[in-house]
Amino acid sequence: MSEAAPSPIPEITAGDHEGFMRLALSLATKSPPKPTNYRVGAVMVDAATNNVLATGYTLELPGNTHAEQCCIEKLAQKHAVTGTHLADILPDTITLYTTIEPCSQRLSGNTPCVDRILALGNRIKTVYVGVQEPDTFVSGNSSRRKLENAGIKVHLVSGLENDILEVATAGHETKSS
Repeated sequence: MSEAAPSPIPEITAGDHEGFMRLALSLATKSPPKPTNYRVGAVMVDAATNNVLATGYTLELPGNTHAEQCCIEKLAQKHAVTGTHLADILPDTITLYTTIEPCSQRLSGNTPCVDRILALGNRIKTVYVGVQEPDTFVSGNSSRRKLENAGIKVHLVSGLENDILEVATAGHETKSS
């Protein structure tokens, strides 16, 4: 049986932040539901050309991988460079869309997504998030402050919060009242 071809990325008009967030949300639905993580989707776009550079979702790659991490690792693999050299070849006009604010701490010991973003130097200029990270696993996420302190703009794309949280928390135990 042959492997299915990846579905094409829909054409999204430059500046259509909700469109890119919807794409990220559709990616999040591919992540397996688990009680120990959020299902997150991420899209990296070259804002100068409106080209999607990479997409990712939680647990897409082997290991306990997050969506933003998958984008970065897939780009490094595509360009046959290590993560530390990826910044050398990327355009400096990248916009990142992620359904949930990038993590500032990993309980697994992996590098937090905010640190992976910052390791790309000044390549990522803006991060659009669908919701701030809930306090379920790590409270007081400091990603927004870290990104803004590094000169990266962070914007909330409102209107999809309920859909994002429904997808993100699939597989989590619900508290009965």
